[in-house]
Amino acid sequence: MRFVALLCLLLLGAPALAADKSTQQVFDKEIERKAVQAVVWGLPVVNYDLMRQEMLAKTPGKVGQVIYWGRPLDWRNQTLTPNPDALYFMVFFTTKDGPVVLDLPPAEDKASFNGNIVTAWQLPLEDAGLLGIDKGKGGKFVVLPPGYKEKLPDGFIPLQSEIYGGYMLFRSNLASHGDADVRASIDYGKKLKIYPLSASGNPPETVFSDVKDVLFDSTIKWDASFFENLNRVVQEEPWIVRDRVMIDQLKSLGIEKGKPFEPDQQMKSLLSKGMKDAQLLLEAKYDAGFPPFFSEKSRWTFPTYPDLIQAGGRGFDEENAYPVDHRGVAYSYAYIGLKRLGAGQFYSISIRDKDGREFDGRATYRLNVPPDVPVQQYWSVTAYDRQTHALIKNVSRASRSSQIPELAKNSDGSIDLFFGPKAPKGKEANWVPTDPKRKFELMFRAYGPTKEFFEKKWVLADVVRVDK
Repeated sequence: MRFVALLCLLLLGAPALAADKSTQQVFDKEIERKAVQAVVWGLPVVNYDLMRQEMLAKTPGKVGQVIYWGRPLDWRNQTLTPNPDALYFMVFFTTKDGPVVLDLPPAEDKASFNGNIVTAWQLPLEDAGLLGIDKGKGGKFVVLPPGYKEKLPDGFIPLQSEIYGGYMLFRSNLASHGDADVRASIDYGKKLKIYPLSASGNPPETVFSDVKDVLFDSTIKWDASFFENLNRVVQEEPWIVRDRVMIDQLKSLGIEKGKPFEPDQQMKSLLSKGMKDAQLLLEAKYDAGFPPFFSEKSRWTFPTYPDLIQAGGRGFDEENAYPVDHRGVAYSYAYIGLKRLGAGQFYSISIRDKDGREFDGRATYRLNVPPDVPVQQYWSVTAYDRQTHALIKNVSRASRSSQIPELAKNSDGSIDLFFGPKAPKGKEANWVPTDPKRKFELMFRAYGPTKEFFEKKWVLADVVRVDK
C-alpha cells in the first residue's frame, strides 16, 4: 500500500512539477529577450563607457583632462574604426558640478582640426573645426547640464545636453606622416583647453597625456560584463524621457537606479545567452550591408542607415522616429556622432569585393582610386579587422591616404592601392597589410567632400581580387 500511495503522490505532483518547469523556462526566455533588447538599446553608452574605463585603468588620463596619441594611430589603438591619418585628442567630461568649457583653437596657416562633441549616449551636440559650425574660427563651446537656465557670458557657445557625461574627439589634421608634420600637429592640438565655466576668468592649465604606446582596447566585449558597464551609466546619468520604457526592462535584469547590480549565477547565465544572441543579431544586420553609395550596385555603402543619420542630426527628437535598432548596429562597429555627416567628412564602407565575396586576409586585392578626388582636405582608405572592427593587430600600418607623398600614381593620375598579406612587387608604398588568419573590411574617408562628391560625378571603383 505504501508503494501505491507514493506512486499516486508522484503521479499527482507530476503535472505541477512540469508546469513549474515550463513556467520557469518562459521566465528565462523573457529575461534573455530583454537582455537582447538592452544590448541593442545600450550599445552607444556602453561603447562610451568602455573607452572611458580604458582611459582610467590604463593611462594617466582623467575625466576633465586630455589624452592624445602622439603619432598616427597604429594597431595598439583598439577602438572601433578609428582614423589612422589624423592625430587623435580625446576629452571625457561631466557637467555634474556645472557647465564645462571646451576652448578650441582657430585654424592656422598649416594647422586645423575636425572635432565632434557628443553626450555619453553619443548624441551629437556639435561639430567643430575647419569644417564645423565655427568654420575654423574655433570658439569656447560650453556643455550645459540638464535644466541649466543661467545666461552665459558673451562669446560662449552653448551646447545643451540631456545628461551629464560626454566626450569630444578632436582630430588634429596632418599635412603628412613625416616627423615634422606630426610634431606640428601635436603642438597645434595642445592649444585646446578644457575647464569649468566657473573658472573661465582664470582657467587652470589643461593636462595632456600621450597614450600612443598604450594597448587601448575598447572593442565590444560580447559577454555579461556588458551589463556592468550599462549599470554604471544608469547609476550616473538621469533618465531621458524617450528612454523611460527601459526602466522596468532593466529592472527585470537586476539594473535599477540607486541599487547595486548583483546578478546571481542563473541571471549571469541568462545575460550571457542574451548577449550572444544580440551579437549574432547585430552581426547579421551589419553583414546584410547598408544602402550602396556610388551607384545602385556599388560595394561601397553609406556608413550607416539613412534614418539614423537623420535622427542623429535632429537630436533623436522626431515625433515618429527613434531608430534604436539601427543605432545599435552602428555602435557595434564605430563610435562618435556627427551632427552634419557630409558637411565636414563622409565615410563609405566596403565589406565585399566586386564579386560579392568577403575580404579574405590571405588574398590580395586592388582598389583603383580615380584622379581628382573631390575633397577640400584629404582622402584615405583604412583596413579593419572584420570581427572586431578595430585596426588589424600586429601590422606595420593600417591605411594609405592622399597625405602620403610617396604613393605611386598611374599615367592617368589614378592610384592603385593593394591590400593583402604581402606587398606586390614594386608596390610597397601603395600597400596596406592584412592578417592571413583574419577577414577584413575597408573604410574610405573623404574630408571636406565637395558638391561633386555627392552628385556622384566622381565614382570610387569596387575592390578587385587579383589572385583568383
